[in-house]
Amino acid sequence: MCDRSSTQILEMELLVCLTFFFLLSTASPLNDVSHNSCSSKFKDELHHINGSALHLTLHHPRSPCSPAPFPTLPFSAIFSHDEARVQSLASRISKTRPRASSPLLRPDAVSVPLSQGTSIGVGNYVARIGLGTPPKSYVVVVDTGSSLSWVQCSPCRVYCHSQVGSVFDPSGSATYRPVSCTSPECDGLESATLNPSACSMSNVCIYEATYGDSSFSVGYLASDTLSIGRGKSLSNFIYGCGQDNEGLFGRSAGLIGLDRNRLSLLSQLAPISGYSFTYCLPTTSSAGYLSIGSYNPGQFSYTPMLSNSLDDALYFIRLTGITVAGRGLPVSTSAYTSAPTIIDSGTVITRLPPDVYDALSGAVAAALKGSPRAPAYSILDTCFVGSASRLAVPAVEMVFQGGATLKLPPRNVMVDVDDSTTCLAFAPAGEVAIIGNKQQQTFSVVYDVGRSRIGFAAGGCR
Repeated sequence: MCDRSSTQILEMELLVCLTFFFLLSTASPLNDVSHNSCSSKFKDELHHINGSALHLTLHHPRSPCSPAPFPTLPFSAIFSHDEARVQSLASRISKTRPRASSPLLRPDAVSVPLSQGTSIGVGNYVARIGLGTPPKSYVVVVDTGSSLSWVQCSPCRVYCHSQVGSVFDPSGSATYRPVSCTSPECDGLESATLNPSACSMSNVCIYEATYGDSSFSVGYLASDTLSIGRGKSLSNFIYGCGQDNEGLFGRSAGLIGLDRNRLSLLSQLAPISGYSFTYCLPTTSSAGYLSIGSYNPGQFSYTPMLSNSLDDALYFIRLTGITVAGRGLPVSTSAYTSAPTIIDSGTVITRLPPDVYDALSGAVAAALKGSPRAPAYSILDTCFVGSASRLAVPAVEMVFQGGATLKLPPRNVMVDVDDSTTCLAFAPAGEVAIIGNKQQQTFSVVYDVGRSRIGFAAGGCR
């Protein structure tokens, strides 16, 4: 938090010092995990990806091989944070976002109203990017539910959380430029962050990215050179240079946003790489990838990427059916569309419309009727004694509009919450249904925004 001296400094430069009383190391070469003792476990997950695309290696947030692993948390805490993300996504879609509390350190400071954005949670994967000239490497959270990218910046006028490696120093980059308050990028901040911009006394645009789990980043809007993969770069990349960064970011340096807003990394890269990206979200024992740009279209089965006036930046799709052991669930077709459905990389557990969830839970329980039941665990209420690998978990398939299908292996159907309990890795939805990352793990998933489609292919990574 700010002390009185840091407040005085910040008031001169930022104009506003936002302090939130919420509850709540060495860089290495880009795309290189050779320094990691776990590197022997990794295979090259990019061998089947088009070489002209921009590639990043993705790591599970709780993998011991991650360059910035999240702290060890019990699954109950993970699910609690996951629920916060789901609720904030629902609020964003319903347009009933509650205003975030914003106590200021001085009553005479300029007040900027804040609204909650998407919760970061602990389900987002991490990757390395390069920033600045000469480029330096930083580990960042990858989020398909966010727009504005940002990194922690010195002098960290209020607060920087602990991160892997050194904090980005703008004075060390020959291509760093502050973005003015009169720029179109500054005008676009409200749609990207759900908060209005502010302006410093030196005419530098100030962003405020607040998240539904009480995480936030506040700082200067900036432009610099972004380096991705091997020798590929984007000049004049617009991002946030964070001066006050607090919350559930693990030991990452910041975040990159991949939704459809024009300030997202995807939109900024589209003119040079194409308007699509592909990822494979790995388990904790391997590495996956994020590939921005061209891909092999023949390997995927597709479902339309739907337009939705509720939020034009998120990725909406339509779930049309679920089968268990080859049999469809006994629900009406309309049950699947009783809530809008998005696909999200940062939500862990898939949320289904209540009638669909109840039918799935009943079908899985019936298939496992010989296995002892266990008590509900946090948000999961269909639990069994033992581990998923030792149960005869039935085949579950999720079918989407157009025929695209996710044929889920047992590890994508169940989650081992402790040494003696496994649970169905689905939960009932509220206002929005979400295809979470537990079900997406090890599949290649392409977001082809240019052709308005999302595709799935099995066997993308481990």
